[in-house]
Amino acid sequence: MFKRVALFLLINCLVILTISVVLSLLNVKPYLTAHGLDLQSLMIFCLIWGMCGALISLALSRKMAKWLMRVQLVTPQGSHADLYHMVAKLARDANLPSTPEVGIFDSPQPNAFATGPTKRRSLVAISTGLISAMNKEELEAVLAHEISHISNGDMVTMTLIQGIVNAFVMFLARVLAYAVSATSRSDNRRSSYMSYYLFTILFEVVFMVFGAMVIGAFSRTREFRADRGGAILTRKEHMIAALQKLKTFKASPASKKSSMNALMISTPGKQGLMRLLASHPPLDVRIERLQQEI
Repeated sequence: MFKRVALFLLINCLVILTISVVLSLLNVKPYLTAHGLDLQSLMIFCLIWGMCGALISLALSRKMAKWLMRVQLVTPQGSHADLYHMVAKLARDANLPSTPEVGIFDSPQPNAFATGPTKRRSLVAISTGLISAMNKEELEAVLAHEISHISNGDMVTMTLIQGIVNAFVMFLARVLAYAVSATSRSDNRRSSYMSYYLFTILFEVVFMVFGAMVIGAFSRTREFRADRGGAILTRKEHMIAALQKLKTFKASPASKKSSMNALMISTPGKQGLMRLLASHPPLDVRIERLQQEI
């Protein structure tokens, strides 16, 4: 727990420091002036804040994942060398420029994820629960799914979408907050600024929900593509069998709260309107789509 809090604080300090330096180098002026909003400065400010945080998270994603999940790397000659060679073969078949790092993390929940800033600097990690639960063909299909994420450049695309959504949320929230607070602006300057910042927070929360829907929709789309890629790299029957095997396991309380859920091959299902925020489609839907596509 202490490591996660320390990592969170360290990354946030790094983000703030980086953004402050970038804003200073670009000579970005304050967007809120005595004469109103400077929209050009506001757009630059929001774009830098939105993109820098996302890009820094991407750059550190592999190291963060290894630290948070306590991933133990697998070597070509060590224990579980068969997993490394399996990933290496799939990487060659997917025309990746190099073999991703291969790791194992301790979890009874059958799961796997791929992350990393580039195709050359990526990581594929699988849980001990997945290794014990699946046969060789199903395990290979899961690894092929993760290799497809890397081959498709999903981590980079997701980062760019996240950054753009962040920028739009910040920009629209501040513009609307200024417009609303202007209608009730008083001679009390302090009260006017307080009203502006309160409306900014309110609109950011609202727009963040809509932004999360956009990000969730793309994330679900990339899962369908990765399933299809996994079926092509191995066999359709093996990919379907792996997804069906995942259906037989119930998510543990710890996995439901994991900060790495968006990266995993399978996450706890959501009901009702919460499905619009889900990073993964239901396993039944993924199996049906795979059966129809190939």
